[in-house]
Amino acid sequence: MKLKTAYILVSIILASCGAENSQKPSKPIRMPIAGTWKLLSGTLIEKGDTTITSYTKNVSFIKIINDTHFAFLQHDLHKGKDSAVFVAGGGRYSFNDSLYTEHLEYCSAREWEGNDFPFSITINNDTLVQRGIEKVEGAGINRINIEKYVRVKE
Repeated sequence: MKLKTAYILVSIILASCGAENSQKPSKPIRMPIAGTWKLLSGTLIEKGDTTITSYTKNVSFIKIINDTHFAFLQHDLHKGKDSAVFVAGGGRYSFNDSLYTEHLEYCSAREWEGNDFPFSITINNDTLVQRGIEKVEGAGINRINIEKYVRVKE
């Protein structure tokens, strides 16, 4: 009887050791918007006027999104020879379903800091489109912003 009990106890211990090793650690779930995105075009609609800007000719703009923060960088492609342009910003964001909200904590245009910007996001293959209202009372900004990005391949 004692031998039978010892055998059962050893079997349980060995089985529990094997079960622990057979389970693979799960990978953290990556947000579908995480990555580096290059802005292709931007459409601003303000007071009935629409302005469309191509970000493929004279200026370059990227947005980098990780699991908790975003950052954006823009600069002219003429290396400052015509008119130097450099814009940067970033902060935390939240993402639920298709609602992406940027909490802008840092920005080269300081009056934009401390504001939240909610956008609806659609992702189709390697293309991301964000659409939302940018409202910055201190700067007199109240407009619809539609941006089309392509994922930068790693």
